[in-house]
Amino acid sequence: MTPTRNRIQAILTIAYMNGIVPMRTQPLYLLGVLASPLSFLFFIDIASKGLLLPYAIAGGMVLTMVSIGTSLQTDMSHYKQDLKLQDLMVASPVEAPTYVAGLAFSELVYSLPGIVVFALLWVLNLPVGLLAVVSIIGVLLLVWAFASALGFTLATYFADVRETFIFSTLISLALSVLPPVYYPVRLLPGWLQPFAYLSPTTYAADLVRGAFGLESLSLNAVLIDWGILIAFTVGLLGLAAWKARWREP
Repeated sequence: MTPTRNRIQAILTIAYMNGIVPMRTQPLYLLGVLASPLSFLFFIDIASKGLLLPYAIAGGMVLTMVSIGTSLQTDMSHYKQDLKLQDLMVASPVEAPTYVAGLAFSELVYSLPGIVVFALLWVLNLPVGLLAVVSIIGVLLLVWAFASALGFTLATYFADVRETFIFSTLISLALSVLPPVYYPVRLLPGWLQPFAYLSPTTYAADLVRGAFGLESLSLNAVLIDWGILIAFTVGLLGLAAWKARWREP
């Protein structure tokens, strides 16, 4: 086999092991993927009497993809500390990018039922256009990429799996609850708005709402949102490549 084919096969094997197998053996775990996004959607829908349901759908999509990154952090810490799988990978021909890509892809596969639920809600409640579909898929893939890179980097520094539960909650809070993911940034007080733009999910949510037709974004605003979101993603991927501890010091 060629090296490229070997890498693809390794990625698919890891994705099957950490994505398909748990989905088949413990289907109740899938409720965990949907719990937070659907809880926010439910309460926002009830509180607004349905008026903000489209915003909740957009926010739920972004939150689902962020949750994938935090799940990667927990899984990697478990494999590294409890099962010593990372040590096995270090000693094997499998390279760090292949291992991480396989785990990240497995989280995406594992989260597909949740993504499908929000996709159905989108189709049933909002107009669907080809350009909107392409735009939203692109945004969500970037969110998945930077969240996975962040989760991987943090996981390589944890000495105890229990630490990941603390940081997973804080990361979720910092990226998907406090920033304007479920609501437009204009609803924040003026002095808070600059802080909201420190989070990459603010730009992702802007683009998703723009694709939904909930926000009227100028071409410049769209280009700026895409540019900053891509820059965040490239930066976090670079940080993962530079600072993550693949081998123990």
